[in-house]
Amino acid sequence: MNRLLTITALVLASQASAATLTVWNHFTDAAEVAWIRAQAAAFQKATGNTVNIVALPLDQIPDKLLQAAPKGQGPDMVVTLPQDRLGQLASAGVIEPLDKYLTSKTDLDKTAVSAMTYNGKLFGLPMFAESVALIYNKKIVKTAPTTWDEFIKVAQANTGNGKFGFLVDLNNAYANYGIFSAYGSYIFKNNGGTLNVKDVGIGNAGALKAVSLMNDLRYKYNLVPEGVTADAAKGAFVDGRLGMLITGPWDMGDIRKAGIDYGIANLPTPPGATSKWSPFVGVQGVILNAYGKNKTVAAQFAKMLVMQDSQASFNQAGGRIPVSLAARTKLKSNPIVQGFGKAISAGTPMPNVPQMGAIWGPWGSAVAQSVQKRTPDYRTILDGALKEVSSNIK
Repeated sequence: MNRLLTITALVLASQASAATLTVWNHFTDAAEVAWIRAQAAAFQKATGNTVNIVALPLDQIPDKLLQAAPKGQGPDMVVTLPQDRLGQLASAGVIEPLDKYLTSKTDLDKTAVSAMTYNGKLFGLPMFAESVALIYNKKIVKTAPTTWDEFIKVAQANTGNGKFGFLVDLNNAYANYGIFSAYGSYIFKNNGGTLNVKDVGIGNAGALKAVSLMNDLRYKYNLVPEGVTADAAKGAFVDGRLGMLITGPWDMGDIRKAGIDYGIANLPTPPGATSKWSPFVGVQGVILNAYGKNKTVAAQFAKMLVMQDSQASFNQAGGRIPVSLAARTKLKSNPIVQGFGKAISAGTPMPNVPQMGAIWGPWGSAVAQSVQKRTPDYRTILDGALKEVSSNIK
C-alpha cells in the first residue's frame, strides 16, 4: 500500500473524537528514535490522535506492563516486545489478541507471524526479525555452496596455513539450532500454533544426528578447532582468513567496515536430513495493552508501523530486517535484507512460552559436551539434559 492510501485509510479509521496514545518504546539508536517520532507525527497529522512516545529500557517493559496494566495504567501499546516474553504476558491477560483488528496477514513473513502467536492467537504485530545465516567471503568462496558435499569440499579446500574454510561456535546451541531442526529435533512440539511444553524434542533421534554432525565438523572434517568462540570466528572473517561463517545481522557492521566482499545464504541441507536447515528466529513486535481505553486507535497505529513504507524506512534508519514482504522487495538491492530475509523465512521461531527458560541451560550444556571430544556418548548426554529440563518444567 502506498503512503497516500495508507494515510487515507488511517483517516477513515480514526475515531470521531481524538484520542491520546501512550507508547512505550525502547529504541536507543538516534536514527530509530527519530523514526518512531516521525511515525507518531505522521499518524497524528493524518488522524488527529495524539501519540506520546515514552522511552523505557527494554528489560523493564514486560514487568512494568504486568504491574501497571491491571490497574488501568501503563501504555496503550509497546514498540517493540521480543517474543520470548509474549507467552507470559498473554497468559497474564495484559496484552490484547490482535486477530480481530487485521483484515490480512499476507504481507507479513509467516515465521514472524508464528513467533507472535500464542495458543493459536496473534498477540503482536511483528515488526522486525533476526536469525543466523551463512556469511561467505566472495574472495575465497565465489558462490555459496548449495549441497552439503559441496559445502564440506569448499570448506576443507580453504582450511590450513592459518586460514579456515568454515567456522562456527559449536558450543552455541542457538547458533546451531538449524541443524537440529533439519533432522526433526525441536524444543516444544508445535501443534497448529500451540506449543506442547510436555513434548520436548531435544533428545529425540533427530537431536542425536544433529550433535553427531556437529562433532564431525570438528573431529571428522577437521574444520572447527577446539576453543573457537563466536568472537574468534568473526575476527578471522574480518581479517580475511575465513571463507564461511555462521552469524547474524549483529556482526554485519564490523564485516562491512572491514571491506569484506560478502554474500549471505542458507546453510545447505545436512546429510540425511528430513528437512532443510531452519535456524532459530527472534522477532520483535508491537503489542497492545489489553486494559487500554484506545485499542482501536492503537491498532491502527500498530498496523501503520508494520506496513511496507514504514518497514522500509525503519530498515534504512537502523538496519533491522523487516518482516513485511513488500518492504523486502522494495529493499531488493540490500544484500543484508535479502540474505537474512531468506534465512528468517526458512527459520523456526524461538518458543515464546515461559517454559523456554527451563531449556537453555541443560540443552546448551549438552550441546557443548557433545563437541568436547570425538564421538562421546550422545545418548547419555541428551537423556541427562532432557531429564533436567523435565524437572525444571515441573
